[in-house]
Amino acid sequence: MQIQQVNIQLVNTINEWDPFGMGDGNYETEIADIVQAVHDIEDQNKLAMMIQSIFEFSFEKLLPLEECVEVAAKLLSIKDDGVCTI
Repeated sequence: MQIQQVNIQLVNTINEWDPFGMGDGNYETEIADIVQAVHDIEDQNKLAMMIQSIFEFSFEKLLPLEECVEVAAKLLSIKDDGVCTI
């Protein structure tokens, strides 16, 4: 799978999660930051803390870390499934 396809799946997963019930397409800035973080951070817990921080900065509400850990696991799985190995 190419990086563009991976990114589309990442975006769709975050939109489906919809942590604040705002509906699809209302997290563009946060999604861009999270997709970048997924490509930069390999550790599930560190990624979860980054996701939590991104949303807290934007919405001034703290998401439960456990929820962020679940999403981080899904996002890393999508990325790992999309990585080409030789």
